[in-house]
Amino acid sequence: MKHDFIYEALPTRVVFGEGKLAALPDEIKRLNASRALVLCTPNQLEWARQVAAVLGPECVGIFSQAAMHTPVEVTELAMEQVRQLNADSVIGLGGGSTIGLGKAIALRTGLPQVAVPTTYAGSEMTPILGQTENGVKTTQRTPIVLPKTVIYDVALTLSLPASLSATSGLNAMAHAVEALYAQNANPVVSLMAEEGIGALAQSLPNIIGDPSDRNARAQAQYGAWLCGICLGSAGMALHHKLCHVLGGRFNLPHAETHAIMLPHTAAYNAPHAAQAMQRAARALNAESVGDGLWTLARRIKAPQALRAIGLPEAGIEQATELAMKNPYWNPRPLDKEGIRALIRRAWAGEAPRP
Repeated sequence: MKHDFIYEALPTRVVFGEGKLAALPDEIKRLNASRALVLCTPNQLEWARQVAAVLGPECVGIFSQAAMHTPVEVTELAMEQVRQLNADSVIGLGGGSTIGLGKAIALRTGLPQVAVPTTYAGSEMTPILGQTENGVKTTQRTPIVLPKTVIYDVALTLSLPASLSATSGLNAMAHAVEALYAQNANPVVSLMAEEGIGALAQSLPNIIGDPSDRNARAQAQYGAWLCGICLGSAGMALHHKLCHVLGGRFNLPHAETHAIMLPHTAAYNAPHAAQAMQRAARALNAESVGDGLWTLARRIKAPQALRAIGLPEAGIEQATELAMKNPYWNPRPLDKEGIRALIRRAWAGEAPRP
């Protein structure tokens, strides 16, 4: 156990349970707000209209152009609508793309935001914002982007396709795996991390078998919540650096990239974070963390090759170079040949190696 640490609880109000979307109007009023702008992606517009109907007069409009990796140009469009409608709060309905947009607006305006997750991304529990401009994704950490309230309603996840449930769940799991060996790891967050990994490892195969399984959906949402807390509390290392490079430079889908990279980054760090990765393996009911994550991904039919989601082979070298620039702290020193080999295996869909 690590006896030298700092633990700081993040001040987000969490409303968890089936049917909790109905509490949204009261949660907006609790923030002393009355002119909420609902945010969503284009394919969630009809859903956003239903949320607007729940809000009634407390909703002043919908912005439906949220996009992956939070492009700055999309945020600027949303800011125009915020100003035109004189919005005093934002509601992020969806996954990391929408919640990221809410954070970007909060950064620029200080407006309070309510997050209503429909995936297992976990971004709603973090004070971290990733933005993309000119093909480069950068991150910053500031309390102002942390949602004031998060509403978890299992009914909102029932329509999440099995394939997206798998990748979204592995994305959430990545936050917890990395939190176990992060520079700011601490005993409280490590407990949450192991619990979150275990909850997702148990629930995701059941969701793939029966996407309408409410108990499995609730367990996955619980696990994603814990994993999101881990990311917000303990920080990031190699895994998130590589995923930010791949997503920002090559516009690869966010959750799929995390799902593919996770077994490889965990295996790379395992020799230098043995105790932490033993905890992750235990939560996965596996002998080693890399093999456990690889087997789970295959079992839930998640993609396992970067080339299958759009990374050209020529991108391996470029991604390696970018990964070595301004690296995040990592328990294992970054070795250029090792990172190149890691990315190549992930590109080819080969099993991870330490």
